[in-house]
Amino acid sequence: MADLPRYMRLCLQSGKLAFLAILVSGGIVLQILACALYNNWWPMLTVIMYVLLPMPLLFFVGSDFSVFMESDNAWVNVTKFLTGASAIGSIAIPAILTHAGVIGWGALALELSSFFVFVLAIMCYIRTDDDDSYSSI
Repeated sequence: MADLPRYMRLCLQSGKLAFLAILVSGGIVLQILACALYNNWWPMLTVIMYVLLPMPLLFFVGSDFSVFMESDNAWVNVTKFLTGASAIGSIAIPAILTHAGVIGWGALALELSSFFVFVLAIMCYIRTDDDDSYSSI
């Protein structure tokens, strides 16, 4: 991609940013639709897990992800556990609410689709290269 002209690289970077924004806003819309269509706001409990999900990575790992690859570090293991617990909680909360009869199956489907759209956005964000950052413009 280094052989592309500068204006083409900027256009591609803007397209990636726009795609990520569309994915995140689509996940938010699905989250709100799960509540508004069924007139039940209990599915918004999963927003707590969405907020807690990146916290262990921010607090324990910081910006040095090479430390995250080592498995003998205790803080890395705590980070992996807390991140996994938050991710499972994002799926478990709507499933438990459905099992208890608090929300319907349609709200569960919208909640899970919202979760998978957010996961897709995170995966796409991770796939963007560091050399495509806006700091190199």
